[in-house]
Amino acid sequence: MSTTEALLAGPGSVGGGERLSIDDALAQHAGEFGRWQLRHFLLVTAAWILEAMHTMVMIFADREPAMSCPKGDGRCGDRCAGAAAGWQWDQGSGSSTVAEWGLVCGESYKVGLVHAIYFASAMIGAGVFGHLSDSFLGRKGSLQVVCFLNAIFGLLTALSPDYWVYVALRILTGFSAGSICLCSFVLATEPIGPSYRGVVGMSTCYFFSGGIAILAGIAAMFQSSWRLLYVVTSMPSLVFVLTILPFVSESPRWYLVRRRVDDAMQVLQDIAFTNGKSIPDYISLKLDDEDDIDKKIDGSSSSILDVFRSRTTRGRLVLSVLISFLCSVVYYGLSLNVVNLKINLYISVVVNSLAEMPAFLLTTMLLQHLGRKPLAIGSMLLSGVFCTSASLITGVGAMRAVRMACGVVGIFGMAATYNLLVVYTTELFPTTVRTAAMGCTLQASKMGAILAPMVVLLGEQMPFAVFGMLGIIGGLLVFCLPETMNKPLYDTMFGLEKGEGEFVIKGEITCGNSKIRSIS
Repeated sequence: MSTTEALLAGPGSVGGGERLSIDDALAQHAGEFGRWQLRHFLLVTAAWILEAMHTMVMIFADREPAMSCPKGDGRCGDRCAGAAAGWQWDQGSGSSTVAEWGLVCGESYKVGLVHAIYFASAMIGAGVFGHLSDSFLGRKGSLQVVCFLNAIFGLLTALSPDYWVYVALRILTGFSAGSICLCSFVLATEPIGPSYRGVVGMSTCYFFSGGIAILAGIAAMFQSSWRLLYVVTSMPSLVFVLTILPFVSESPRWYLVRRRVDDAMQVLQDIAFTNGKSIPDYISLKLDDEDDIDKKIDGSSSSILDVFRSRTTRGRLVLSVLISFLCSVVYYGLSLNVVNLKINLYISVVVNSLAEMPAFLLTTMLLQHLGRKPLAIGSMLLSGVFCTSASLITGVGAMRAVRMACGVVGIFGMAATYNLLVVYTTELFPTTVRTAAMGCTLQASKMGAILAPMVVLLGEQMPFAVFGMLGIIGGLLVFCLPETMNKPLYDTMFGLEKGEGEFVIKGEITCGNSKIRSIS
């Protein structure tokens, strides 16, 4: 009898065998985080660098370069008239889209428009590829598709003949790039055992921040041509698809919920072999709902609609979406409103990206001690309180420096939350709908990114008040989420509901150890 036949036959069909969930198989036999997982994690998470480049390239490609009047003595005309009035771009008209297409003065809104549209298309793409990742494409297949599309659209962007073609290609890039981190994170962390999953998962954000720093270095070398910048930042995606992804395995959890049990076991055997361990022949895999055959569901057919049908996951999704939205508004808004080092653009971007890393390190160190929920509450409230304090500080000189210091602490707290939410959201939903649910939260995050610049326009102090209020509200909402530390990564909807204690037993609906109500 094959492993697949044994699984479908139900419990007890393998004589003398032992049937384990993937978490148990990793913990007891294959290894929770060994050489195989380390290699797999580094290769897959490198994709975060690609998304950082595709997203943040607009900081440099759409910048407004310096403009000068070669006639001197102020003899040039209206600056908004550009070359017609005698003004010249110091680095040439090809140094940015603003310089080439004259996106200044009355046309400057077009820069913000293309940025907002990019995030809007990324929001849509996150939902689409989140579903495809959970369904027939799988985690690896979805990552291959989005990275390939990013490379093609990025290269085509370099050939844009005018602004509106540029906008169209940025829409297509955003649609695919917006889900790179999503697909990468799920694929990278699902083969990791429960004891290490949270801590290792927190390390993914280092790659995104590192990608921004690398991008700044590349952009500094290609300041005179925004088109060449797009070519150089798009090629790594093509290299990633052709030289790295072929050596990456699909998630064993995705194989299992798709009833491809032999493939799932083969991945676990590879993990065990590379880690210097072995899985006994009598071990077979099971889903976390298989001991309840009467209530068994076909995990391979789950979709985002199943998240809304379930009382357990419906509330989690609504809360996760709201919290991600609030976090994104504050995170992106503070970055635009407070962090202004008054130095070279390229150096500023590097410093800003590296400044987030201490927050990532702190959350990683505290994650296994405090848990996901208390840490998320604390980091959001920290940001909210300091932003509120900044809104109450008036004056110039030293007081303005104090206000900026409060804003920096606000960024520190929200960067920590942003990093933590990726891990937290992963653990709140089962394998069958995990990427789709994370896609929804990522969509909410993109909406926050669209709204953030609008909040910044409210003035000098009001944005701090708004960010403070949103941070505090977000921290309070986290109180309504369950703790996930040291809990299994569930495979199916029923498995999660059963594990959380929300199912019918002898006429009573229970939640944890508490009876909710009786039904006759």
